[in-house]
Amino acid sequence: MINTVFGTKLGSQRYFTRDGAFIPATKIKFFPLVITQIKSQDKDGYQAVQVGIGEGRLRRLNQPQQKCLKGAGIKQAPLYFREVRVDDGDVFKKGQEIKATEILKAGDLVKVTGYSKGKGFTGVMKRWGFAGGPRTHGQSDRPRSPGSIGQTTTPGRVFKGKKMAGHSGQARVTIKNLEVLAINDEDGFLLVSGLVPGFRGCFLQVKKIGRVKRVTDLLELGQALEIGENSQAEVEGKEISGKDEVLEK
Repeated sequence: MINTVFGTKLGSQRYFTRDGAFIPATKIKFFPLVITQIKSQDKDGYQAVQVGIGEGRLRRLNQPQQKCLKGAGIKQAPLYFREVRVDDGDVFKKGQEIKATEILKAGDLVKVTGYSKGKGFTGVMKRWGFAGGPRTHGQSDRPRSPGSIGQTTTPGRVFKGKKMAGHSGQARVTIKNLEVLAINDEDGFLLVSGLVPGFRGCFLQVKKIGRVKRVTDLLELGQALEIGENSQAEVEGKEISGKDEVLEK
């Protein structure tokens, strides 16, 4: 069975639990998966399924991609194509649609992969967390410099991989052991604990890796099951009282 879903990041906020604590959580808008191609061990050397994600335009696809859609009998062109490894590809059919609720449910452990926010060209303090130099004894003009980077006569060069200033962010990042707090198939989103990489609207991969021993019980689960384009606007007009209930302002 497929253990991966794909979606876009909606935003993050905090939610209260029945125990009185609050945890950060991230809403992810997921897409139904449509199988466009099936990879076999005999023909391709590995078992996997190629899935179409989202809704795109046919003219933006190349000829092999259009041929895959035609062979699967799919009329709507997807926005993305991704491959997911499976144990047995014979149980799937071309054109089959798989929903996220068939893969994930509340209490599942997942790892979320995406690309972090790009920060441009940064110095060593922002990029690597260097402490910087002292602001006294003649060094007040270079407190954020990396300091000495060179060697002596041997080897007489700077080794590759030295932590220096450069482009920061925009890297593939995976956050592991996040819990699925809620999933709504009608609105098409899931709520995971913690923070995930990327900006709002970025593309994410959510892969199931296990199951928690104790499912987190959210106090405002009904509020969490609502969805909107702006996640912060969803909680306008609502507040948490000290009597364990949600009240209107």
